[in-house]
Order: sequence, then C-alpha cells, then structure tokens
Amino acid sequence: MNTPETLILRELLAHEGAFVSGTSLAAKAGMSRVAIWQHMEKLRAQGFAFEAARARGYRLTAKPAGLNATLINAYLPLRDRGLTLTVLDEVDSTNDEAARELAAGRPAPFLIVARKQSAGRGRLGRRWLSEPNGNLYLSFGFRPQVAPARMPTFTLWMGANLCDLIANLCHATPGLKWPNDLLFGGLKAGGMLTEARIDTDQIRDLVFGLGLNLRTPSAGWPEELRSRATALDAHCQSPPEINRLTAAIAGRVLLAYERFLRGEHEDALADLWNRYDALRGQRVTGTVSDHRISGTAVGIDREGCLLVRTDRGAISRFHAGEVSLERPKIA
Repeated sequence: MNTPETLILRELLAHEGAFVSGTSLAAKAGMSRVAIWQHMEKLRAQGFAFEAARARGYRLTAKPAGLNATLINAYLPLRDRGLTLTVLDEVDSTNDEAARELAAGRPAPFLIVARKQSAGRGRLGRRWLSEPNGNLYLSFGFRPQVAPARMPTFTLWMGANLCDLIANLCHATPGLKWPNDLLFGGLKAGGMLTEARIDTDQIRDLVFGLGLNLRTPSAGWPEELRSRATALDAHCQSPPEINRLTAAIAGRVLLAYERFLRGEHEDALADLWNRYDALRGQRVTGTVSDHRISGTAVGIDREGCLLVRTDRGAISRFHAGEVSLERPKIA
C-alpha cells in the first residue's frame, strides 16, 4: 500500500546510507517539502530515525526492530505493492482473523501479521506456541475460485517455495516434513496451515497460515519442546530482519499462488519438493483406517500423496487427512 510514509521510506531505503534531498523526496511523493517533513515526523513516531543536513537532505539512520507495517510495505517487491497488510499486536489466530476478514468481504489477497497469538494452532488443531518473542505469525487471505480437487497440493507447493526462499536468504538448507512442517536438522522451525471455505463446486475462501521461529528463546526452549523445536537464528549465518523477511515471504507466496492458479505448479512441484524432502529414505509408520503401515518414504506423487515403499516392496499412498506419522529419525 502506497501511503506517503511508505513512498518516503522506500526512497530512503533505495539510497540507504546516503542522503536524499527533500526536493527529490517531494517530487517522488508528489507533495511539498513541508508535507515531506510532516510525514517524516510520523515515521519518527514509529521508531525510525533520520539525519538531516542542509543542502544534502535526509538519511535513514535507524529502523524499528519489531514488526512495522510501513517498513514491510516499503520492502515489498514492485509487483506486490497492491497487497493490503494488517499488523496486529495480538490476535487469537491469524488464520481465524483472515477467515473473518474474508467473510466480511475484505478484498483479497491480503496479509495478516501478529506479534502474538493467544490461540495459535497447527494441523489437526495442535497448539502452536505464539508468544511475542520476535517470531513470525502470519496468514494470507485468498479467493481462488478453483475446484476443491486441486487443493491437496497447495500446502506442499507453498512449503517447497518457502523452503527455497529461506535457503536463498539464510544460506542454510531447511527440510520439509510432509505435509506441512519446516525443519532444520530434524527439528521443527515452522509449520503451515491451509484452511478453505468450499462451495459446492469451488473453493471460495482460502487461508494460508505460517508460523516461523526466528529466534531461540533467551531462556531456551520449554522442556516439552527442547527435543523438537529450533529457530532460524540457530542455523542461519545472518538471519533476515523480520520486516524484510515478511516482505520476502509475501512476495514469494503471492508469486507461488499465481503460478498455482495457472496450473504451473503441476510440473514444478515434484522437483522443488525433492530438493527439500526431509522424509525421503526415512522409515515412517502411518495409520490408515486403523491399519498401521510401515516402510520407507520415497517422495510424493502429482496429487501430493506421500509415497511409502513397504517392506514387501509395494508402494502405499498416504493422503494428509488419512495418516498420522510417527516422528522419524532425521539426520
């Protein structure tokens, strides 16, 4: 969203470390230099700091450390600047808030980001720890108008794209545990949750949520999570700043969503998934209709089913809604 503050900030970020003249800022934003000063005062109130020098202009010297909607918007790629964004201090669940906004008629796509969730959850209603500790809790609202039969691969496609983005930003390789977990070294760093509102023949409302651990808690992980959880800062050489990361995620998710609508994911998914598949070659056990099946994970098929080669050599297909995997040993 191109507010005056966002336009000014975007120009200063483009010349970060250098001065930008008030005349140049006024021309870019289409307003007077007095108006530029007034909007910069609003930015100062948000936690930005500037250096002003006569005949040289303004230079950005500090940015807010926490989530900031203006900064996220300023970082958004050009093609995605029509995305509407809401940053909340606290919400029950960003997925629930996105669903409420869709039901109320908010134009899509949009993004909800929260500093804390009081009722964050993952797949099968599992609780997701969502304290205000600098981690990322966000949900996108979409209206895809596609057949429900196309949806089983949606979360897998988004997860593969997010792993690819994180690998490029962090110079560290994450893994994907089918169907919706992001891992580092076998420990969970993030989870995805897709929820849809379905009419008789199409998906009307679609919410895609992501919880991503950016920082290891200063006091360490709670005992019940110590052997299962991790965060980006434990694996990335220089973890991305949260606002820049949020904008990068928004850009990648929107691009992946457009490709999904065009059907371009169908040929690209298997290759992208295979780059980050954390289960391939691992022993897994699934339960389908009260029958336990054990074997070795060998990837996914075009419908997004997990493929498991049983000890007898047969291939079993697991759907996300039908299987509960025991935690495998991942090297």
